[in-house]
Amino acid sequence: MYVQTFDLYLPRAMEKCKSKYCGCLYYSANALARIMTKIADEEFAVAGLSSSYAFLLMSVIEKPGIQPKEISLHMQLTPSTVTRLIEKMEYRGLLSRKPNGRTTEVYPTEDAVALFPKIKDAWKKLYCRYTEILGKSKANELTILINQANEILE
Repeated sequence: MYVQTFDLYLPRAMEKCKSKYCGCLYYSANALARIMTKIADEEFAVAGLSSSYAFLLMSVIEKPGIQPKEISLHMQLTPSTVTRLIEKMEYRGLLSRKPNGRTTEVYPTEDAVALFPKIKDAWKKLYCRYTEILGKSKANELTILINQANEILE
């Protein structure tokens, strides 16, 4: 079996990279996502939620009656993933779904609304934590670049 390898010419700043795959955007983006998810989950744990559930609840609390399709656009997740997240939050008593004709509307429960200050505080702490590590300017620049890349690649 023949396996092709790619000779990557990395900028000097990347020559000290720990991984032989650091020149690959796919690898680097996923490594960053794993690190950020770990940090985010640690911060949102104070509300008893993972980061995905926290962002779901923020979307619903900020717009009661929101439809799952709109949530999937905000969270950049597939509709089936959003439905699964909603079902789990419904089971925990934090969301409720109400049919409205051919669509479904999602509403926060009182328990979810009561969690909102903790969620917002955790989100602020998450931002502070990664900007302290990366520097505010670098963190903001990286966020912009990643969002621009997402838009182009979609």
